[in-house]
Amino acid sequence: MNHNKTGLWRWLCVMLVLLASLGMASLASAQSTSETEMVTAAPGIDADQWRQVRSGETDANFRDTRFDSNYNLVNSSGETWRQWRNRWVSPFGLIAIGGMAAAIALFYIIVGRKYLEEPRTGRKLFRWSLLMRSLHWTVASLFIVLALTGLNLLFGKFVFRSLLGDGAWAWMVSTSKVLHNYLGPIFGVLLVILLISLIKENMPKKQDLEWFKKGGGLFGKEHVDAGFCNGGEKAWYWLLASVGLLVVASGFVLDFPNFNQGRDTMQWANLIHAVGALGLTAVSIGHIYIGTLGTEGALEGMTTGYVDETWAKEHHNLWYEEVKDQALTEDEVAAQKSAGSAGTDSAPSSSG
Repeated sequence: MNHNKTGLWRWLCVMLVLLASLGMASLASAQSTSETEMVTAAPGIDADQWRQVRSGETDANFRDTRFDSNYNLVNSSGETWRQWRNRWVSPFGLIAIGGMAAAIALFYIIVGRKYLEEPRTGRKLFRWSLLMRSLHWTVASLFIVLALTGLNLLFGKFVFRSLLGDGAWAWMVSTSKVLHNYLGPIFGVLLVILLISLIKENMPKKQDLEWFKKGGGLFGKEHVDAGFCNGGEKAWYWLLASVGLLVVASGFVLDFPNFNQGRDTMQWANLIHAVGALGLTAVSIGHIYIGTLGTEGALEGMTTGYVDETWAKEHHNLWYEEVKDQALTEDEVAAQKSAGSAGTDSAPSSSG
C-alpha cells in the first residue's frame, strides 16, 4: 500500500516538473527580443542590403504589392509627406485657426459689435428666397461638420485620446472618418450649385476696391458703397470658388482611390486638402462672426429672407437704391409669407 502511494507521488512530481518546464519555455518564447525575431524572420539581412533598399535599387524581392508602384521597402516619399504634414501643415493650420479666433475675440472686446446708426424703419426688403436660404444653411452645416471631423482626425488624438481613453477615442475617430468621407461629396456638389446660383451677384466691381480700403466700414462710422454683395462677401465667394473647389477636388481623389491614382498623387492630394481646408476654416470664423454676432441685422436676411430698410441703406446702399420702392411693412411681409410668395426666387412686389 505504501509502495503504491510512493509511486503515485513520484508520478505527480514528474508531471509538475514537465508542466513547469513547458511554462518556462512559453515565457521565454514570449519574451524574445525584436532583434531575435528579425534574425528569424529575415536571416542574412546586412547593412549593405538595407542601403540598397533605401537607395531604390530594387528588384522583384523588394518591390511592394501596390498597383503600379515602383517603391521599395523604405518609402522616402512617404517620409517626406509625413514630415510636411506633421512639421508644417498641422502646426501652422492650428496657428491659423487659433490666431483667427483670438483676433476676432480681441476685436470684439476692443471694438465691439457694429450696431445700426439709425433706428429701424420697420419696413422690409426681400433679400433671400427660401430656396437660397435652404441651400446656404445646408452647405454651411455640412462645412461645419466637415471642419470639426477633419480637425478631430488631424488633432483629436492629442486631446481626446488622453482625456477619454482608447475606447471612446476609437469611436470618435471612426465616426469622424465615416461622416467626413460620406458627407464630403455631398458638400462638394451643393457647393458647386451654390456658387453657380450666386455668381452674378459676386462679380467684382470698382466699388469693391474702395470697400477694402475703408475696411468695410467696420472701423468708424463712414459708410462704404456696396451693391447686393459687398467686397468682403465677394472675397469669401471667390475663395470658395477657388480654394474651396480645390479642397473638394482633392477630397474626391482621397475619397475614391479606385481610379488608378498612385501613391504620390494621394500624398499630394492629402497635403493640398489639408492646407486648403485649414485655411478655409480659419477664414470662415471671420465670415461667421461678421454675419452673426459682429453686425446687427446681418443674420436676419438669411433666416427670414427680409432685411430692414435701415440695414440695407447702411450696408448695401447701392442695392437699396435699386429696390427701395419694393419695401413692405411687417403686416405685408406676414401676408406675403402666409401666401407662400416668400419661397419664390424673385422679390415680391410692393403693394403700397
